Amino acid sequence: MEIAYWILAGLLALLYLYSGGIKVFQSQDQLRPMMGWVDQIPMPVVRVIGALEVLGAIGLILPPLTGIAPGLAIAAAIAAAIGLVLIQIGGIVTHVSRGEIKVIGLNIGLLVAAAVTAWLGTVWL
Repeated sequence: MEIAYWILAGLLALLYLYSGGIKVFQSQDQLRPMMGWVDQIPMPVVRVIGALEVLGAIGLILPPLTGIAPGLAIAAAIAAAIGLVLIQIGGIVTHVSRGEIKVIGLNIGLLVAAAVTAWLGTVWL
């Protein structure tokens, strides 16, 4: 189960580091072609979402990697995974409210992947 956790957590971390990083550092005009919803949400909120994604990615990897207080580290990683689940729920709600039901497939996939990562963390404890 540890190997499955590391594979899934690593993939999620890479994706969320990229996705969160561009939300934090790129302008609204640069984000608009990829994320049409940035016109309806204030940029400070978009930046907070990006920062939460980056922190979630770090939380999936860094605490278990250090080996310090293993139980607490895994609990922190589980909390990070649950936070990423909540971000995807918010993304799904945003897309549905904009009538973009066809584009929620990625959100659902990421939600499931983060939920499985959280579950793998509980099995690891």
